[in-house]
Amino acid sequence: MSPTPLSDTEIAAALAGLPGWARVAGRSAIVKKFQFADFSEAWGFMSRVALLAESQNHHPEWFNVWNRVEITLSTHDAGGLSARDVKLAEAIEKVVRPPRP
Repeated sequence: MSPTPLSDTEIAAALAGLPGWARVAGRSAIVKKFQFADFSEAWGFMSRVALLAESQNHHPEWFNVWNRVEITLSTHDAGGLSARDVKLAEAIEKVVRPPRP
């Protein structure tokens, strides 16, 4: 069964809990830009996100130049943003800002 796309209301509610994530103009997707101290730190972040994505069998679109990483999430099977994207974005946020004990 294919995932279903989120409604505008569901997207707005999801974005309220995802700091820095925004809708992509002209398509049903969300994006966030990350900046790190250097290439090594950016690459390490990408490696951790790659493992998360693989464990969820859901892979982001991303772009990296030196210390910057841009991640775009959308579910091709759903024809747009789905709960799978929100789940991955939430997991990515935990990589960037791990929960404090």
